[in-house]
Amino acid sequence: MKIFFMKIGHFFSKRQAVLVGFSKWFLLFSLLLRIVFLIWQLTDINLSIISCFKILGTGFIFDIGVLSFLFVLSNMYLLVLPKKWVGNLLDKFFIYFGTAITLLIFVFTFFAEITFWEEFKCRFNFVAVDYLIYTFEVVQNIHESYPLYLLIPSMVFISAIIYYYFYKKELFNQTFTDKVTFKNRFLHFIISISVMLFYIYFISNSNAEWSKNRYNNEISKAGIYSFFAELRNNKLDFKTFYSSISDKEAFKLVRSNLKEDNAQFISDEYSIKRTLSDSLNSNSKPNVIFILMESMSASFMSRYDNENNITPFLDSIAKQSLVFDNLYATGNRTVRGMEAVTLSIPPTPGQSIVKRQNNANLYTISNVFKDKGYQCNFFYGGDGYFDNMNAFYGGNGFDIYDRGRGSILSDAIKTTRHNIEDTEVTFENAWGICDEDIYKKMIKVADEYDKKRTPFLNFIMTTSNHRPYTYPNNKIDIPSGTGRDGAVKYADFAIQQLFKVAINKPWFKNTIFVFVADHCASSAGKDEIDVKNYHIPAIIYGSKLIQPREVSKLCSQIDIFPTIFGQLKWSYTSNFFGTNVLAKNYKERALMGTYLKLAHKKDNHINIISNQKVNSSYIWNSVTNHLQPIPLNQSKIKETISLYQVADYLYLNEKLR
Repeated sequence: MKIFFMKIGHFFSKRQAVLVGFSKWFLLFSLLLRIVFLIWQLTDINLSIISCFKILGTGFIFDIGVLSFLFVLSNMYLLVLPKKWVGNLLDKFFIYFGTAITLLIFVFTFFAEITFWEEFKCRFNFVAVDYLIYTFEVVQNIHESYPLYLLIPSMVFISAIIYYYFYKKELFNQTFTDKVTFKNRFLHFIISISVMLFYIYFISNSNAEWSKNRYNNEISKAGIYSFFAELRNNKLDFKTFYSSISDKEAFKLVRSNLKEDNAQFISDEYSIKRTLSDSLNSNSKPNVIFILMESMSASFMSRYDNENNITPFLDSIAKQSLVFDNLYATGNRTVRGMEAVTLSIPPTPGQSIVKRQNNANLYTISNVFKDKGYQCNFFYGGDGYFDNMNAFYGGNGFDIYDRGRGSILSDAIKTTRHNIEDTEVTFENAWGICDEDIYKKMIKVADEYDKKRTPFLNFIMTTSNHRPYTYPNNKIDIPSGTGRDGAVKYADFAIQQLFKVAINKPWFKNTIFVFVADHCASSAGKDEIDVKNYHIPAIIYGSKLIQPREVSKLCSQIDIFPTIFGQLKWSYTSNFFGTNVLAKNYKERALMGTYLKLAHKKDNHINIISNQKVNSSYIWNSVTNHLQPIPLNQSKIKETISLYQVADYLYLNEKLR
């Protein structure tokens, strides 16, 4: 490494001394960060001499990519500054100040990568891109989750030490005394911009995904490079990035999977719209309270072998409910859970439909409920501007109840928005009011519509089970802010309090309660898809309305509402991929994905399609939670492709309306 740096040093002029010194520091710290991550995930990575060389070597290549952008900016400045101005007051100001700010930004980035890894077990991805938009929630969350009084001084101190080292090594003096010819400056600029363009057009983040072990790949990446790669790739064209088949064949396969005895397709072959007729065609209109629980992994429940007794109420209510023991989330973010239950659609590649443009007036569960005369309401304890929730639900038939903080809905969204007032709040953190408070608000609204004799669908998105894991004091036996177990137990406690109040309401006996997680607390694992970390609870309770039953069939979030509609014996129009899990001809399967990888589970067979047009097949060992590669089965891969390709086609061609 020392020889490498010496040879590199001869290529650059003294005018670039600070830039070269900064680059050496960055490469060293980036190497140390990879070693930290290697030690952090020591039991999860595939560790061998070859894999270590690949991780560090690939990482070095991506680090050079990060520096190429910095070199372009620096060399552009050196190029345009006249030679006679070198070392004057203006030059010193720009270089002294620019170096200090850049150092602080990069040191902050290294700190941020560590906290991001702690939460998501990966380098910066599209979540980090989203965090740029929702600064209030993110800044508040950081403030409440981490000791900033230690972190900020630490970042400033480290930056100051490095800055002082540059000064003592006289890098600044060299920079201010060496007057390089225009020809030399121009040559360095052309070389640096050529390297940068090479990275832009030929080196993608996916080039770091050389291993079957996800951790090996993530450690190989560079956080800053990953961030800007995700910023560019926030939207993905399915046929450009994924293996595809003809649209005609894809729709034929999907429509075949959606065939039911009571289903009749009502549109052309490039549609899945159909009528579902129940012979009883019930006029029953019970209220539905649907609670999408933040990060509530199935593994938190005693029912699924958790020994900490942190969900006593959910475990008890499950025994009196229709409970799904083999149901999987479609994704690893809240907007994916919302997309799945509201649109009943597989996760399309790239960003969730909830966050995309042109996502209003879609055919959602609200259309089915409104056709039956229901009022649909969406409740969120934070500002529904976050993750575009208000725009999505407001644009698709729901009235909004949230903590607006002054943000407004677009004039194009024709819905009513109600602010949750300060007087209705007893506890609030970065993500919103506590679960008890949002349930109290929901009960008030339920009372209003019950008095009007209007059936209602109240859709609640909870927030308490989220970092910084804070909640009202003296509610449970785990102190607020001490970790995930406490947040889970408080979320369970809040549901119990909801029931204590609701059971005395006149509308209780005519109400169905649904509890489903948006996603697991973590979906990270060493395999492409960590299957176990998509397993979520789904409980439907309805006093005398829903017959208690344990369902072991493999199913998905997208099947929840079609199953509820089946239980209610409703005839309705469906544009959904989900089907009634309790129907006699139900076809078991689960769909799940990351931002880029899309999986299809049938039995213990997992087929995964990736954005590099690479397809994989595995057998999942549920005991070890490990994917064992098997030869590709082309018919199964086609079935997997068809589901995601059709979902993407319907959205792009406005056939989800």
